[in-house]
Amino acid sequence: MRTDLAASYGEERLPRYTSYPTAPHFSPAVGADAYARWLSELPAGASASLYLHVPFCREMCWYCGCHTQIVRRDGLIAAYQRTLRSEISGVAEAIGRRIKVEHIHFGGGTPTIMAPEAFAELMAAMRHAFFVLPSAEIAVEIDPRTLTSEMVEAMRLSGVNRASLGVQSFDPVVQRAINRVQSFEQTASVVDMLQRAGIRGINFDLIYGLPHQTIASCLDTVRRSLELAPARFSVFGYAHVPDFKKHQRMINEEHLPDGLARHDQACAIANALKEAGYVQIGLDHFARPDDAMAVAFEQGTLRRNFQGYTTDQSEVLLGFGASAIGHLPQGYVQNAVQIGAYAQRIADGRLATAKGYGLTDDDRLRADIIERIMCEFGADLGDICARHGAKSEAMLQSAPRLKPLISDGVVRLDGDRLAVASDSRFLVRSVAAAFDAHLDPGKQLHSRAV
Repeated sequence: MRTDLAASYGEERLPRYTSYPTAPHFSPAVGADAYARWLSELPAGASASLYLHVPFCREMCWYCGCHTQIVRRDGLIAAYQRTLRSEISGVAEAIGRRIKVEHIHFGGGTPTIMAPEAFAELMAAMRHAFFVLPSAEIAVEIDPRTLTSEMVEAMRLSGVNRASLGVQSFDPVVQRAINRVQSFEQTASVVDMLQRAGIRGINFDLIYGLPHQTIASCLDTVRRSLELAPARFSVFGYAHVPDFKKHQRMINEEHLPDGLARHDQACAIANALKEAGYVQIGLDHFARPDDAMAVAFEQGTLRRNFQGYTTDQSEVLLGFGASAIGHLPQGYVQNAVQIGAYAQRIADGRLATAKGYGLTDDDRLRADIIERIMCEFGADLGDICARHGAKSEAMLQSAPRLKPLISDGVVRLDGDRLAVASDSRFLVRSVAAAFDAHLDPGKQLHSRAV
């Protein structure tokens, strides 16, 4: 990988493109009434995926970029679970029928902060409101420091078959600097509990670019993680945005690695995982060759949504909970971010939508191009444009940011076929951004490109 390119492009602030247009472009012009109408218009044969956001943790990890809050009283969590159930019922009523569901994802926060019986009740509510297919993937994000055997049993009985464990780093110096002390032994114990319960689809989340992190500490974390043999890894660069996430001010910026050091850490982790037999998938995922995600990548059916890379083929994503985002053929919707405002909307008998975005034909075209670039490191612009009734020549003319990427060797353009050079794939977000008609380079809303 070319360090000269990392220096040239690495400081750019760019979206991760889990949607297009991205969330900063959502507006209150799309609210609960629009969402209700869009739900009622879903095609008869549509299938959906469900995302449930649980915005609570026992303590704050200082690197966190999620919508979450610290909670000590379990009564608040129980009340929130009841609100989720009401929202599920309201959305199902707006659809007007029991739609098929192929994927369910619990994110946070810490979804397993709920009482085991509350989690089971929530799963039962979803199965009542929707037709959850027997083959559905049901995934839960887990903080290994707080998971109990009782919750593992509730997950097993509820059909959970995938678990994502936050690891980030096993370096105790780094852990103290980000306020997340988590031993290898804690993590290994949770992996053992999950596997004994038959939950064998285990993912690890790692982060590079954290304070005091070095290549050596990154590689040591990878080495220890490999001892536990997860099916997948997600490897993210830390996004330091203290103006938006006030708790990140607890991190001393002097201890953060610069762009080139972040690049070297990312390369070291990627190389170590590939040497261990994992397939690199898109920007930041790695999977065993026989894993469904690796198969989807090989077959060209990989997708990208708000959970990152996915095998999910549904065109409908229903988001539940405070700040949750949904995606329908007509556009995007986002619930009220603040928990109180979200709960009040549901208590008033309304959908919780606070803002959203109605897609144009040009948005759909660019979204397809960006998704293929993010998933496949390339795109057949002629084919994609033809499917949308557009001309690839016009699309290329509307992407002036592409020219320096081509001249720098980041991108090759063979006729209408665009491909990111193999030694420049770490800049895939920069290539995707060339087709982003909404991008405002002057706003520091996103994470570094490297």
